[in-house]
Amino acid sequence: MDKEKNKFMDDNFVLQTETAQYLYHQHAKHLPVIDYHCHLDPKLIAGNHRFNNLTELWLAEDHYKWRAMRANGIDESYITGKETSDWEKFEKWAETVPYTMRNPLYHWTHLELKSAFGITKLLKPETAKEIYDECAAKLRTPEFSVRELMKHFKVEVVCTTDDPADTLEHHRVLKDEDFSVKVLPTWRPDKATAVESPEAFRTYIEKLSNVSGVTISNFSDLIMALRKRHNFFASLGCKLSDHGFEEFYAEDYTQNEINEIFNKVYGGKILTQEEIVRYKSAVLYEGAVMDCEAGWTQQFHYGVIRNNNTRLFKRFGADAGCDSISDPAVAKSMVRFFDRLDSAGKLTKTIIYNLNPRDNALVAAMTGNFQDGSVAGKMQFGSGWWFLDQKSGMEAQMNTLSNLGLLSRFVGMLTDSRSVVSYTRHEYFRRILCNLIGNDIEQGLLPESELPFISQLVENVSYYNAKNFFQFHTP
Repeated sequence: MDKEKNKFMDDNFVLQTETAQYLYHQHAKHLPVIDYHCHLDPKLIAGNHRFNNLTELWLAEDHYKWRAMRANGIDESYITGKETSDWEKFEKWAETVPYTMRNPLYHWTHLELKSAFGITKLLKPETAKEIYDECAAKLRTPEFSVRELMKHFKVEVVCTTDDPADTLEHHRVLKDEDFSVKVLPTWRPDKATAVESPEAFRTYIEKLSNVSGVTISNFSDLIMALRKRHNFFASLGCKLSDHGFEEFYAEDYTQNEINEIFNKVYGGKILTQEEIVRYKSAVLYEGAVMDCEAGWTQQFHYGVIRNNNTRLFKRFGADAGCDSISDPAVAKSMVRFFDRLDSAGKLTKTIIYNLNPRDNALVAAMTGNFQDGSVAGKMQFGSGWWFLDQKSGMEAQMNTLSNLGLLSRFVGMLTDSRSVVSYTRHEYFRRILCNLIGNDIEQGLLPESELPFISQLVENVSYYNAKNFFQFHTP
């Protein structure tokens, strides 16, 4: 093995062949980033926030790192506890990093240190204080503010994740300012379907009523309020919706049944499982119709069981890093949902993300059922998500898509992250993409004579497909 070519984190990291290196360095590396799904806080962007240190930047909301630290035997006080300092938390993370070898965190950590800070040292206990201090000093400078970091990573478009009841005040500020990165909201109406807790549901409906100006006393009022907010999101450039749930919902229902269910839960009564599924089916369908009429793209993230650890949920609340992969039988309900929309002429551009890897072929095959020739790649098998956004997960997703669909029409990667330095995941994805295709060429599985077309394919999947698919008109 040529050790020079395979040195960890060098310029040819992940790129195993000369063709892969050519594709990445000449056709993927320098393209801008379109991050069409993330969880960045728009307030931090609007205020051009500066982080104090790596703990605030890296550890404050990173569930991946929390899970790894717990698995490494780190006490919770150094993870989510308020009694330990930022340095003490980072010290424990640095202690954990060497044990994350072969976990994507090891790659992500060192890519972010290199790409954002120019640091090529390995993070471990012996280097922790030096790296922490060097990064803290840089983070205090104007060049490392949130906006400058986004520009550093050549970010062109960011789509945040926002509730229909959000005021979008920070998006309004950003729209009026001369900031080179387009920051757009994404419609995430999950709370409008969360009828498992009547008290929480009523509180949310009252909030939605206040912000929309619609008195919500029945299901029709709810849809009216959501439509009003949907139009407001569109006025600020929203082009995508996003939905997170364990499984698809597509049960039959009548309007009278849904009104009765709404009145029951709004009145504080617990719904039966059948009523919950019917209600979710109705809201999901009505939301999909709104998206189609607005010309948006709808995204569906399914297959997650949330907040599984009761002890940590009581201590910390939701999003403590205790979510995991579910295994619902979704094929039939997914077919019913999309077929109902397609039959009514209300099926818009769609991206489906599965969390369970067993569903890769299922989703890739499902998208083929509802392509209609109106838009190339109208139905998309989404990139490797959450527990699947590592090297093997991305390779599996792209290989399955290649086998059952068209990789050439894929809209590519996203960060799905709360961190402004996670844009290295686009770099990671591009390296993996180029390595897959480069290896195929060198093994004779793809014709080298078609390298100009293949080079354009790489550029399209890395950037241009997303730009055109979502119709992001940028300079």
